[in-house]
Amino acid sequence: MDQISLGLMWYAVFVVSTTLHEAAHAFAAMRMGDNTAYHGGQATLDPIPHIQRSPWGMVLIPLVTFFMSGWMMGWASVPYDPVWAERYPKRAAWMSLAGPAANLGLVLLSALIIRIGLTAGFFQAPHHFAFSSLVGTETTGAVRGLAVMVSIMFTLNLVLFCFNLIPLPPLDGTGIMEFFLEGKAAMKYRRLCSHPNMLILGIFIAWNIFDVIFYPLWGFSLRMLYLGV
Repeated sequence: MDQISLGLMWYAVFVVSTTLHEAAHAFAAMRMGDNTAYHGGQATLDPIPHIQRSPWGMVLIPLVTFFMSGWMMGWASVPYDPVWAERYPKRAAWMSLAGPAANLGLVLLSALIIRIGLTAGFFQAPHHFAFSSLVGTETTGAVRGLAVMVSIMFTLNLVLFCFNLIPLPPLDGTGIMEFFLEGKAAMKYRRLCSHPNMLILGIFIAWNIFDVIFYPLWGFSLRMLYLGV
């Protein structure tokens, strides 16, 4: 498969995955009392409002990272009411975790498709594993395209799930601490997480420790995916 076709498949999966991630944040916030993202147009599975809000993170950076590294990363965001988050920190924490939960759902969906394909004989174990080739096939055409798409969906959403759960600002995982902190400790933690320097430092640290976290998880996931095969 040529690089252009592979890039288009990566981008299609990226847009769907990121849109679902952000829409999950928006829907969760709406259900728990914050309509900011709903009124901003982000409580939707239509990718256009999300792309319009984050054109760099959803268009330019994903394409650049793909052609530089062979896989795709980017970002998007939904607005929320900080007063609501301050008043209902537990609700805000659940809202934060809704995005990674959506990515986990896509991981499980793609795993189910892979297992069905292996059982039916459409897919087979590849000669070597890569982000775009978790399953192989002896045929070409639609089945080959499905094998690549489902491989990308599994890997990319595992990346998004894992990276966003790192408990460092500005990632979604910072919300986890809201379940354990109360009173003044929680207020100090929120102020620390909102500091501009912490946002930059958090991304820097998360990026540098990501390989240590992700690749063992990826290996475990592959062993579970091919369990008994």
